[in-house]
Amino acid sequence: MSRELSESMKKGARVSTNEDVVRRGYAAFGQGDMDTLRSLMTADVIQSVPGNTPVSGEHKGVDAVLGYYAKLAEMTGGTLKADLESVKDDGRDKVLAVHRLTAQRDGKRYDEVENLHFTLSGGKISRLDEEHPDLAKFDAFFS
Repeated sequence: MSRELSESMKKGARVSTNEDVVRRGYAAFGQGDMDTLRSLMTADVIQSVPGNTPVSGEHKGVDAVLGYYAKLAEMTGGTLKADLESVKDDGRDKVLAVHRLTAQRDGKRYDEVENLHFTLSGGKISRLDEEHPDLAKFDAFFS
């Protein structure tokens, strides 16, 4: 359980349904549970990845998005982790998640705090937009 979720529960804070979907997605991603991830996404989900790398662009459809995750795992030898730091509603059917992404590849280490913007439709994730604060570092690592 994330530190932020644990603190919210202690304080009795109300967690939105959309925030809960995003938290469940992060938990499933961390466990490699693709079946749960699939169940949390719409069939036509899109994940937009900025930059100029072999994985950059728009991954359209749940199979393509899950394939993108598999490619990241392959590229990093299974070392990629997205540790959730915070989740908050960011407008109607929008959620902003902040995570620390870490990975190792070819003797290099990646360690950045990043944003992932979610759009939900009917209680499912329909779009994910990645935001990398140092896009040149992301490009260098994943190229």
